[in-house]
Amino acid sequence: MAKTQETPEQGNPAEAETPAAQAARQAQRTQMEIDDTKALALYANFCRVTGTPEELIIDFGLSAQQPTGMPTQPIAITQRIITNYYTAKRMLHALQLTVQRHEATFGVLETDVQKRIRPGFMQGPANQ
Repeated sequence: MAKTQETPEQGNPAEAETPAAQAARQAQRTQMEIDDTKALALYANFCRVTGTPEELIIDFGLSAQQPTGMPTQPIAITQRIITNYYTAKRMLHALQLTVQRHEATFGVLETDVQKRIRPGFMQGPANQ
């Protein structure tokens, strides 16, 4: 399915613009077409970030282990994104905005698993 995303129109940086011209250019929008028909959608509940001075490496995988314990089996990495730090910073900004909107609508996301566990949940039904 092709999607359209609005992006600011790119101007010629060599040309000097007045503040009014800059504002008018920023107000203009162009349509960027995105074709995601060949994209693979895969689920991951594990992420590892490493890198080099030039590139950021983000590995994704699926961990079948309990979220509170240490894995007893290796976590299989099934997807890897290698990108430059400029793209990573833009992705970070987009993710921050998206999570902020989600939390504004649904509440704060607690990333500490121990704080999310309900009391008595880990004890099992016999001890309740």
